[in-house]
Formats: sequence, C-alpha cells, structure tokens
Amino acid sequence: MSALVILGILLAIVIVLALWIVGIYNSLVALRNRFKNAFAQIDVQLKRRYDLIPNLVEVAKGYLKHERETLEAVIKARNIALAASQSAAANPADANAIRGLLGAEAGLGGALSRLMVVAEQYPDLKANQNMKQLTEELTSTENKVAFARQAYNDSVMTYNTTRETFPNVVFAGMFGFLPAELFKVDDPAERNAPQVKFT
Repeated sequence: MSALVILGILLAIVIVLALWIVGIYNSLVALRNRFKNAFAQIDVQLKRRYDLIPNLVEVAKGYLKHERETLEAVIKARNIALAASQSAAANPADANAIRGLLGAEAGLGGALSRLMVVAEQYPDLKANQNMKQLTEELTSTENKVAFARQAYNDSVMTYNTTRETFPNVVFAGMFGFLPAELFKVDDPAERNAPQVKFT
C-alpha cells in the first residue's frame, strides 16, 4: 500500500471519529436545552404563585390582625423563594441553585400551610369571596407546578442518563456537561402541596 492510501484511511478514521464526537456533543446540548426549557416552565408557574401570595396575605391581613407574625413569615418565605427561583432560572444547570430553590420552596410551603391553618379559625375570612378565589387560583397553580416539575425531572433524567452512559461520559466532562439536579422534595412532610382550600 502506498503512503497516500494509508494517509487517506487515517484521515477517514479521524473524520469519522470527529463526526462521532460532534454527534455526542450536539445530543448533550439538545438534552441540556430541553431540561433548561422544562425548568423555564416551572419558573413561569412559580412566578405566578409568588404573585398570588401577596394578594392572599393582603386579603387575610384585614381579618388576621392578631396573626401579624404568620403573615410576615409568609411574605418573608415568598421573597426568599422568589430570589432562589431567580437564581435557579439564571442557570438551571447549577445544581446548587436548584438545591437552594428546593429549600426555599420547602420554607414557603410550610409558611403557607401555617397561614391556612390560622385562616381556618376565622369564619369571616373563609367566607370572603376574594380569599376563596385566590385560594382556588393558588391550588390550580400548585397543580401546574407539580406537572411542570414532573416534565423537568423527566428531562433531567434523560440528560443525566445520556451524559453518564459510555462513551458519552468520556466526553461530557471534557465539554463541561455537568450532572443536572432533579427538582425533588426530600422531606416526606413537604411532598404535599400546601392546602389552600377552605371547606
């Protein structure tokens, strides 16, 4: 065989390997973008919920004059969760930002639950039409957050699985594709959405 043929074969092998690596890179980019988009859907619903909470507190404020501490705790938890959400939305691939959001969401869920328990003790507040409407919207938003979270977790699982399988795992670290964090609740008591419905 001549040197030219051997050089041609080596060049063909290099081109095939390069195309194969480009294919791995492009598939990881597509999957990362998919889970980032899925997080954006969670973010939309979380923002809607964060917008509803001050209205809920404002309606409750007139009735819960002696529960100022509870109302302030809800607003504080909402502000912390909003900041954590903005941080996570800026880079959904940052596992620490997602963990921070999960912690903030757990705190907000607890504060909302306490508000609803207190509100149950005030019949006039339970009968208030604005309060009923806001709690229905909040419940609906909680359901949308749950569906968006499921879609996000499915996208993250697909990305992480693709990233961790051989031979992708060899190139993923080189290209800066870090593992993505699932949007999960670790504490079983926090797994339920805050009860915001008056009976």
